[in-house]
Amino acid sequence: MAISLTLLEYLEWENVEYDLLYHEPTYDSQSTAEAANVTGDNLAKCVVLEDEKGFLMAIIPATHELELEVLNQQLGRQLQFASESEIEDLFEDCDVGAVPPLVGAYGYEAVLDDTLTECPEIFMEAGDHTELVRISGHDFKELLTDSEHGYFSHHY
Repeated sequence: MAISLTLLEYLEWENVEYDLLYHEPTYDSQSTAEAANVTGDNLAKCVVLEDEKGFLMAIIPATHELELEVLNQQLGRQLQFASESEIEDLFEDCDVGAVPPLVGAYGYEAVLDDTLTECPEIFMEAGDHTELVRISGHDFKELLTDSEHGYFSHHY
């Protein structure tokens, strides 16, 4: 599998410059950062959550753990982790565990951890376990401008 077609079309539609970085297959974000030789603080990962209002994608650095209760408090929601089968259905052109955080491409709502807003460049899964997309931090923030922001994760 290569870059997700949905993500590719979205980046082109939004006129965002990007690079693809290839790496050995990995199955968690920390290993991905190591294999691609990038800092995990600049690798944005997507955590898929759900509640009675629907799905919400929490975007945090790969070096961080989501503080679900903090996020629920900030948003006034009772979110929980989505199942792998739900994630497969939501992101049909992506491997499970390799969901790009630019979920606007898929029409989903996101919330962005502000620890990512200071990064000069952002790396993200391309939709598979062997490629990363690199875009500027400015473009990343612009693409998520309509998303809610906050601090809801902590460093491992």
